[in-house]
Amino acid sequence: MIHDHRYLIVGAGPGGLQLSYFLQRAGADYVTLEREAAPGGFFRRYPRHRRLISLNKVHTGTDDRETQLRWDWNSLLNDGPDLMFPSYSQEYFPHADDLVRYLADFQHTHELRVRYSTPVRRVDKDGDRFVVHAGDDVYRADCVIVASGWGGPYVPDIPGIELAAGYEEAPVTGDEYAGQRVLILGKGNSAFETAQALLPYASVIHLASPSPVRLSWTSKHPGHVRGMYGALLDSYWFKTLHAVLECTVDRIWREGDGYRAAITYTLAEGEQEVLDYDAVLRCTGFTMDTGLFGESCRPDLTPNGRLPAVRPDFQSANVEGLYFAGTLMQARDFKRASSAFIDGFRYNLRTLAALLCERYDGVPLRSREVPAGPDELTEHVLGRVNHSSALWTQFEYLSDVYVLSPASNRDEEPREGHAAGRDEEPQEGGPTARHYEDLPEDYAVARFAGHDLYLTVTLRWGRRDHPDVFAIQRHPTPERADECAFLHPVVRVWRRGELLAERHLLEDLQARWQDPVRHIAPLRAFLSEQLR
Repeated sequence: MIHDHRYLIVGAGPGGLQLSYFLQRAGADYVTLEREAAPGGFFRRYPRHRRLISLNKVHTGTDDRETQLRWDWNSLLNDGPDLMFPSYSQEYFPHADDLVRYLADFQHTHELRVRYSTPVRRVDKDGDRFVVHAGDDVYRADCVIVASGWGGPYVPDIPGIELAAGYEEAPVTGDEYAGQRVLILGKGNSAFETAQALLPYASVIHLASPSPVRLSWTSKHPGHVRGMYGALLDSYWFKTLHAVLECTVDRIWREGDGYRAAITYTLAEGEQEVLDYDAVLRCTGFTMDTGLFGESCRPDLTPNGRLPAVRPDFQSANVEGLYFAGTLMQARDFKRASSAFIDGFRYNLRTLAALLCERYDGVPLRSREVPAGPDELTEHVLGRVNHSSALWTQFEYLSDVYVLSPASNRDEEPREGHAAGRDEEPQEGGPTARHYEDLPEDYAVARFAGHDLYLTVTLRWGRRDHPDVFAIQRHPTPERADECAFLHPVVRVWRRGELLAERHLLEDLQARWQDPVRHIAPLRAFLSEQLR
């Protein structure tokens, strides 16, 4: 049977379901194909030890849902007040089974058009349209969005790697390794998760990779090693025989009843050593499955070969009409913001749905006109940074945009977002700005490059190379706000794609940027100077 749709989504994990929700709410013609019999298959298998690293902060001191989402890392965006993840678990680090249950209820409650047990075998492109083979059926679509998540484990090219047991099959309890010397390849969260389970049992645990451990509290990236796995690092520095090795593993082989690994240290002037182990585990992360793409639409990959290369609008770098959703859309903020995780890509997908509807269905990108005097604009910008969960979570990536348009020539400006995309009637008298929410900053800079003046507003961290992140010297004066270490607002002024000026506002412990002296006055003075 042949089916015809405007949009075809591959995968019904959290990314596919979130995009399905937004397209359905927009009245779009879409279908979502899922190979398994229920949504969220990845989370039925991973993490292996079933404890998520995504926070579930139930008690936030506020009833405002938008603010609560800053610390609710598992909910999908939707209009149903009962479909929020804290209703499914009260645990700060929740069980993966609770997320699986939540995803199933999300799809069922919103009656999303998902066809289960329909594995996509091949995606081809025929002219301007896609031809997707799934089961015994053929689907034709103007646009394909791949939200299939990770396709399988990443296996490094090490001679003898086949002797290592993979993370995907490693035992979930550590007693099998009692008294053993264990080598774990990798230093990400899956490696530390596995090591944590072995700590009470293994006599020696070595974690090995060429690069040093990246700790999330140093990098500010939630995908780097989290504090919940700090016990192994404690054990290392307290000389309990466990260790973290900066080395390349040159070769692994069997010898007698055990294994030997030849390594070259990367921080010891090339020193080499041969180490003995009773078991070797591979915990080196995951990679994208490119096998479903035909030669007519095979996407380019990022330099690490694990992810698709994407443009600022989440479209494949080399295949027109092919987009990526969910964790596969993280290339442009790789290991920086949170596009790899639900709490980040849910906002990306709200924006992607709007961009798709604009391109394929002619629905203007939503915007609204706001007064652009220094006082009014200061109030509006601070209102957004004090309230938005998207800017909070997708720091240094998603931005609000204000395209300035003096009242005298407002009708001569390019007309993005007018008509159906407009929230309110234009303001009478005085300068105005057209306000767009939650656009990737690089996309916004390019999109509005034909304008003489526009602002982007983001939240940003300061520099990350402090010798001790718990002993940072602060300079709490507005004139030195660009030296802030913590998350803080940054307003940038652009003219035809070129950066003219930027203003940092002082960090605040409670993320309330509303102090008359520290925040309001400096921003107003900056805007007065730039808008005159």
